[in-house]
Amino acid sequence: MPTRQPVPVLTIDGPSGSGKGTISRLVAEHLGWRLLDSGALYRAVGYAAGMAGLDLSDADAVTRCAEHTKIQFRTAPDGGDTRVIVNGHDATDELRTETAGAAASAIASIPTVRKALVDLQLGFRKTPGLVADGRDMGTVIFPDAPYKVFLTASAAERAKRRYKQLKEKGLSVTLSSLQSEIEARDTRDASRAVAPLKPAADAVLVDTTGMGIEDVVAKVLAVVKP
Repeated sequence: MPTRQPVPVLTIDGPSGSGKGTISRLVAEHLGWRLLDSGALYRAVGYAAGMAGLDLSDADAVTRCAEHTKIQFRTAPDGGDTRVIVNGHDATDELRTETAGAAASAIASIPTVRKALVDLQLGFRKTPGLVADGRDMGTVIFPDAPYKVFLTASAAERAKRRYKQLKEKGLSVTLSSLQSEIEARDTRDASRAVAPLKPAADAVLVDTTGMGIEDVVAKVLAVVKP
């Protein structure tokens, strides 16, 4: 009997603001593969913990929250961004805020929370293939993935992108504060004891500073289709 080949996975890791979400979605659409936004899972648990009034430093309480929070991804009927349903509530817009991002980063450093979400993430690996977007997809969750990319960009560039996004939503933010937040988060994510942010040894590094979205997508697709 022929050996059954594992479902192919393309991991796209990188720091906040490197363009992972947009690039992953476009690449998944191009390939016709499934999409896993792992960051949304952590944001969803952080959101659920906040709604329950939990102290994010209470590892036991947050871990129980991670084990029981129901998270669903639904395709938007208008072709827009995928909707994230948390415990029956469409929390997509709330999960995009800086508060949700900070909560996700805080709980992601708790080993038992990460363990609770591992099986959920592995369950996304189904035919015809998976594009997995996150910070430890290529190093921890899918170390056997045949295709790995690590996206990065300067902190200044990432702050400008985030500033533009938030301004378009009518939010009051300053470029300097955003850059400071991004740099602080980079340090926190890279120095945590569990699954620190770093490229997998076999990942292709793509610096998106100054690059257009189409150019980045083409570069990532070239990894899968040489």
